[in-house]
Amino acid sequence: MAKVKTTFFCQNCGSQYAKWQGQCNACKEWNTIVEEVIQTPEKSDWKSPTSTVKKAAIPLRIQDIDASKEARLDTFDGEFNRVLGGGIVPGSLTLLGGEPGIGKSTLLLQISLKLPYKTLYVSGEESQKQIKMRAERINPKHNNCYILTETKTQNIFKQIEALEPDIVIIDSIQTLHSDYIESSSGSISQIKECTTELIKFAKETATPVLLIGHITKDGNIAGPKILEHMVDTVLQFEGDRNHVFRILRAHKNRFGSTNELGIYEMQGSGLREVSNPSEILISKKDEELSGNAIAATLEGMRPLMIEVQALVSTAVYGTPQRSATGFNAKRLNMLLAVLEKRAGFRLGAKDVFLNITGGINVDDPAIDLAVVASILSSNEDVALQKDFCFAAEVGLSGEIRPVQRVEQRILEAEKLGFSTIFVSKYNKISLKNTAIKIQLISKIEDIVDAIVS
Repeated sequence: MAKVKTTFFCQNCGSQYAKWQGQCNACKEWNTIVEEVIQTPEKSDWKSPTSTVKKAAIPLRIQDIDASKEARLDTFDGEFNRVLGGGIVPGSLTLLGGEPGIGKSTLLLQISLKLPYKTLYVSGEESQKQIKMRAERINPKHNNCYILTETKTQNIFKQIEALEPDIVIIDSIQTLHSDYIESSSGSISQIKECTTELIKFAKETATPVLLIGHITKDGNIAGPKILEHMVDTVLQFEGDRNHVFRILRAHKNRFGSTNELGIYEMQGSGLREVSNPSEILISKKDEELSGNAIAATLEGMRPLMIEVQALVSTAVYGTPQRSATGFNAKRLNMLLAVLEKRAGFRLGAKDVFLNITGGINVDDPAIDLAVVASILSSNEDVALQKDFCFAAEVGLSGEIRPVQRVEQRILEAEKLGFSTIFVSKYNKISLKNTAIKIQLISKIEDIVDAIVS
């Protein structure tokens, strides 16, 4: 029996200390350092049928390494495949994080029910009956999904050896515990040990493992930061529980781009893939209303058409209000200052409210022109034409600046039936014979003339 040792870990960032102290030197948080057991009896190596005989690795010249693409497993979910880069890579570890109740378990359960491969869904948070009730609501297409409710890694690996699944899903990594570590589930030591065992299993058997991870109040994945370094892919499931839309992003991906994103709509029967989000993010209305403008933006590599709503009214109180939902409030104040300085609009004594429809947050500077257009439209109470859209950045001197991948935005607007798109004249556009009219402007006065006149 080896001697039991203890050390101190920061529960926020995972930094290790020899003794307790009040503040963590790494993340500067107070009262986050706790004592944990780090060593217990000697552990026996996990054995799998494929790891009994193992060839030692030898160095290879880079020219001699096989560069052919490894076959991926299709998840039969277009949005999930897009974010991963084409499917699940055999032997990979994928970590999915998100707010409580956002739909992490629903997403992975519904993917496991679609898969024709043998899938083992391990839950440490719900009973088999609870998962069965959710599965009936999702309406499964295949019966290759096996449910296991277990939190001890040694028992999980025994069931894996007996079942030999093609994919393993763990819900969640914070609920697992190993006999080799005597600290409680969810502690720094347990998370690191359990993840290490799963990595070894995945790499030796070429079985992909999907992990669900909890997040902290700051929005970061709970546990040590090293957890995100250990896995191959880190996905974030975002959205507002008061809205139906969910966005899946890749924060880290060793097998593909981190620019892609997937969009889902939460329904009673599960998560529905949204292949064309622009039609949903734009309101359907019978008459033209002032204060509405359409922006051609990019979320990752995907072009989106979103609706910007503005309301400008006389300030009732002494200090005018400035409120922005889904848009940076400081950038809104900057654009209002540009309008007042360069275009002569007196907005200093007026309330300005701005909203991005659909409950999404946008930080693309290309929606500046749409924000300006919606504010001018509301201030003058003149409705913009429904088939106008905008894609340009506004500078401090009132110049209309070019934005990246403008041709992709133009083609998306044309596909959705818009007749005119306003872009910077400094953009290099090679498109010819387009059905949409490309209106080139250079300064903010041009957009004022187009709207007010």
